Amino acid sequence: MPVQPARPERGGPDTASGMDVPPFKPSLVKAVFRDVTPMHVSRSAAWAAASVTRTVLTEIIDGARRAAAEEARKKLVPGDLLSAIDRNVEVEVGTKWYDHSPTFRGLTGVLYDAEGAIVPSHERRGPRRPSAVAGAHRFEAGVRKLLRNRGARAVPALVRDLDGIASVFLTDLARDAAMVVREGGIKRFGSVHLVTPGEPAPPPLLKDPLLSLSTRRGDRRTIGGDDVLAATTIQLFGGTLRQRALTEAREAARNTSAG
Repeated sequence: MPVQPARPERGGPDTASGMDVPPFKPSLVKAVFRDVTPMHVSRSAAWAAASVTRTVLTEIIDGARRAAAEEARKKLVPGDLLSAIDRNVEVEVGTKWYDHSPTFRGLTGVLYDAEGAIVPSHERRGPRRPSAVAGAHRFEAGVRKLLRNRGARAVPALVRDLDGIASVFLTDLARDAAMVVREGGIKRFGSVHLVTPGEPAPPPLLKDPLLSLSTRRGDRRTIGGDDVLAATTIQLFGGTLRQRALTEAREAARNTSAG
């Protein structure tokens, strides 16, 4: 019996760079946005947010793979995640997850109450209500797909951490995108340049394309693709990861609009 060719995934654009459909579906992205804002989320915004989340998780997974390879291991463990974040400050995202994961225990500092007593980590989580942490399991399928796409295998504990980081990051992205809409742009805009000690800092860019995201047009009821891009500049402080995330998200949003 002849082998049937694999069918392409449906429901989204094929990017010009040849990347496949983001593993985090637009329906999941919109569900996360609904958890934090009643605003309408456009198709381009959903695809842009899915793309940014994929880019960030890919960078984390690749960093963990390099750490595992140094120890001649093929399966990723939580220690590889710590190594990836320690070596690349750009991927230190979704930090609200850190208090909930044994992987990061002891790395988030000690919190004291008004009387000087140490606050146990489980009490920092706040009231039990729907949140990015409670909904982290929704990201498991996408995380596992992304691991497969990167040729990586991971222990369940690491999959759990990637779930949590993805959920918290996307929730924060949605919250910032809603803020951009409400405020009519980014009120606290800036950029960070990473330089080697002893070397002169790069000259300021007179026409930084990111500055175009500091103001917005349109109504105050719909989150658009540009609002997600602006939120990305808030969540990712600078460097190559932010630039790549913005480039890939623009491409995803543009192909969605054209499709």
